[in-house]
Amino acid sequence: MKSAILQTATRYLLPILLLFSFFLLLRGHYYPGGGFVGGLVASIAFVLHSFANGTESTMKILRYKPISLIPIGLGISALSVVIPLLFGLPPMTGLWFEQPIPVIGMIGSSLFFDLGVYFVVIGVVLTILFTISLEG
Repeated sequence: MKSAILQTATRYLLPILLLFSFFLLLRGHYYPGGGFVGGLVASIAFVLHSFANGTESTMKILRYKPISLIPIGLGISALSVVIPLLFGLPPMTGLWFEQPIPVIGMIGSSLFFDLGVYFVVIGVVLTILFTISLEG
């Protein structure tokens, strides 16, 4: 059942929820939030779009299967864990750029770890829900 009200609302909510998820991702290494919460919010945005417009329509927006985000996220997170070893530091040591970036703030290895978690969470949640939706 496709509702015109839900379709119209989703057209506006999808970009707002994705922007909010990105905000949570960037804010995560200073305050509550981060890759996991941001990934859940982004997943909810795509699930809402799927409810309103159908799973096939949402898959067209994503362009790639969500399962492809899992190895990308794992690679980014693993890289952020291993990079400190190149500097003679223990794994998962926080490395930070010297100068803050306007609007974003300080960027460090924890942000890249969170980015990897963000992609993994989106990939896992959407893969599970879209598989259930397409086969059910």
